[in-house]
Amino acid sequence: VLEYFISTHGARKGSTDTALKTASAGYLTRRLVDVSQDLVIKEEDCGTKEGITISRDDGMQFGNTMAARIFSRTALEDVKIDGKTIVKAGGVIDKERAEIIGQSKLESIKVRSPISCKTLYGVCSTCYGFDLGNNKPIKVGEAVGIVAAQSIGEPGTQLTMRTFHIGGVAGSDITHGLPRIEEIFEARPPKGRAFLAEEDGAVEDIEDRGLSKVIKVKVKKDVKEYAVSRMVDVFVKPGDAIKKGDQLCEGNLDIKELFALRGAEAAQNYIINEVQKIYFSEGAAINNKHVEIIVRQMFARVKIKESGDSEFVIGDVMEKSRFLEVNRQLKKAGKAPAKAQQLLMGITKVALSTESFLSAASFQETARVLIGAALEGKVDRLRGLKENVIIGRLIPVGTGLQAALDRDVDAAS
Repeated sequence: VLEYFISTHGARKGSTDTALKTASAGYLTRRLVDVSQDLVIKEEDCGTKEGITISRDDGMQFGNTMAARIFSRTALEDVKIDGKTIVKAGGVIDKERAEIIGQSKLESIKVRSPISCKTLYGVCSTCYGFDLGNNKPIKVGEAVGIVAAQSIGEPGTQLTMRTFHIGGVAGSDITHGLPRIEEIFEARPPKGRAFLAEEDGAVEDIEDRGLSKVIKVKVKKDVKEYAVSRMVDVFVKPGDAIKKGDQLCEGNLDIKELFALRGAEAAQNYIINEVQKIYFSEGAAINNKHVEIIVRQMFARVKIKESGDSEFVIGDVMEKSRFLEVNRQLKKAGKAPAKAQQLLMGITKVALSTESFLSAASFQETARVLIGAALEGKVDRLRGLKENVIIGRLIPVGTGLQAALDRDVDAAS
């Protein structure tokens, strides 16, 4: 009887999982849409000289080929193989060229990315590359934010909900599937966190203390101790020199800690690779571009450090686009620009801290958002899609984008 009962548990678990999963996958999609809805292709080219590096070994561990990852993207520099230029800088890599580069010996290639795009309140067509729907250059006015949110949210229903318990050892369950995706996008401290070295130093000793191992790192005169479970693999050995931000043991990294120790690029690459790993393991491949758009939004807030000649208050958190726009105007007028520090926020936080109070209020915590907006006397510029839907106006995508741009010009004059 007991065995019969145990076997029914598996079936029950399956159906409860499915019932609960659709709700959380739907909620994830809603948050993704809310955080990225105002990202529209605003111009042909922003002229940035920055981009991201796609290297061969990044995707190899989960079978994502180099060709698949560079297809439909814009090259940042000339791509040369044996002295022959395959793609010129600013050219989009099509299927044939992606294959040629994929089969070559090139270790890495620099491409334009939505993350490094300099367009204010949107993305430019060149940084985005081809429209994945028809493999042609993406048109101005395309709502790439919504597309990205749906492309990530839709396969979310296929991800497993359960956390795997490995060998029933306490504390060694690592989050997988949908809960892990949520953990990443909300920038929460992960379960089964791996330690990062806080300073440059050297590993002095790894002590075994029964249930745990202690990694001792000598930093100048001090010795820092990191206690890890004894089931966890340690990546360093006594005598190793370590750099600030090096991973000491296995586990998931805390994205905010990674950002603080190793900077924005390391954190961005980590988010992209982690998300891809989870989707790929479930056989639901999504294009990196979509993840990059969400990452761009997670990094789209800054905190004012010095106000310069602007009207900003120190400690204000605002959209990066607004900060850059005001600074451009100040520089033109020959005044002192403001200084700010880059922030990393989870998607719910970002969606609530948008310039538009209509969009934020229709998302979550309506009363709080509206009271806050009333106290500050906020003005909604109606830049995104959601706020225009709310007041019943043509949304600024496709043919409606030109109308919106004309309105902005009128308002400015």
